[in-house]
Amino acid sequence: MTFPKLTLFIAMLTIGPAALCNAQGTSKPNLAGDLKNDPAREQEFIDWGLGMFVHWSLDSQLGSVISHSMDYASRKYLDRYVNELPKTFNPTQYDPDKWMEIAKLAGMKYMVFTTKHHSGFCMWDTKTTDFNIMNTPYGKDIVASYVDACRRHGIKVGFYYSPEDFAFHYERDVPARGGKDAGKYHEELVAYTKRHLDELLSNYGEIDVIFLDGGHKEELTQYVHQIAPRCIVTRGEMVTPEQKLPKDPIPGPWETCFTLGNQWQYKPTNEDYKSGTQLINMLVETRAKGGNLLINMGPMPSGIVPLEQEERFRELALWMFVNDEAIHDTRPCVIAGSKEDGYYTRSKDGKYVYAVLTQFTDNDPKGGTQWGRSSRKEVLLKDLKATPDTKISVLGQEDRVEKFTSRHDIGTRHRQTDDGLEVSVVRAQRLYNNRRWPNAVVLRLENVEFAKE
Repeated sequence: MTFPKLTLFIAMLTIGPAALCNAQGTSKPNLAGDLKNDPAREQEFIDWGLGMFVHWSLDSQLGSVISHSMDYASRKYLDRYVNELPKTFNPTQYDPDKWMEIAKLAGMKYMVFTTKHHSGFCMWDTKTTDFNIMNTPYGKDIVASYVDACRRHGIKVGFYYSPEDFAFHYERDVPARGGKDAGKYHEELVAYTKRHLDELLSNYGEIDVIFLDGGHKEELTQYVHQIAPRCIVTRGEMVTPEQKLPKDPIPGPWETCFTLGNQWQYKPTNEDYKSGTQLINMLVETRAKGGNLLINMGPMPSGIVPLEQEERFRELALWMFVNDEAIHDTRPCVIAGSKEDGYYTRSKDGKYVYAVLTQFTDNDPKGGTQWGRSSRKEVLLKDLKATPDTKISVLGQEDRVEKFTSRHDIGTRHRQTDDGLEVSVVRAQRLYNNRRWPNAVVLRLENVEFAKE
């Protein structure tokens, strides 16, 4: 098909390197108006803790970086991208219920789907342009089925939306970024993106979260609050570091997003995936520092979750099945902790402190740090102080020691020392056949104090 002329010309505002760094760093965005996220909804967002990001568009067929291959591309490449790729995008195995099943098992409370990335291709039945999913062999509104599946499975509905639109630059024969004439189309760009938000935030019922990525997102944040005041804006209003974690805790709600490998969209070869242990430790550190982790999944062109990605999510699922109470409905402690000494979270009601023992998650089973089943370790929690009423247990593990014979010494013991709270712990639960366990063990502590409180 040939790409139709847009009724509204769109352009990308020139964004300098400093602005990009700030947008993806730890500085809170400057709002373009007075409207803000509902504080009660922000508290709900903090409770969720973990979400799945989904990067998927028509160029997944090529296994390329999503959208960005259009930047500095030749005219021939752009012609083929815009006119040929829609003809072959036909994700007949797309089943959003399968996505939800994996996400829910892994403990994810919300999902954020790329409704439109920088390319300008819309994954919904938009009335603004023909460059959308309805003009492909698939011919069905993917956003609609995604939203419906979220609601069937109790997953909060999130949208990613990019105000950039490289398709306009193709139509106008200007570079996707850095074009000399880009700025003069700002008003048309804003009007066009607002029409998209009107459709996305009105046609599918209440949307819980939106992630705005690209030029004039602060301006669009105000518009989102006008038309959908209960929708939480993450990027555009919150601190949203990308592919990194802050050195120190950040006050208020914040969210970091990571790829599972080194690319957001599906990459069939030359990919380097994080291990499940790395993923779990990233989640733990994020929660200890008060943030939410949004971890990415890049479906294959068919719509299937790649096996390598599913494997990581299922390792996370096993860990969360045991330890999710240290992640959901938690708040940061006065001390976040560290990988070497373990991280801390606390239950929202303040009843429990969780010590997540990441110091025993070495990937080398011969290195002596992986925790074997039925072995006892002495752990020093140097930031904590016991009280006369302190109780300590291991998440997922039976703590009623009187139920066992004297041969099974799995009791958790503790004593206060000048250096901190010393805890003697046995990992008794059998999770792997080889009886070793490469991932963090979590202690639940009741009636303890922090040394620096």
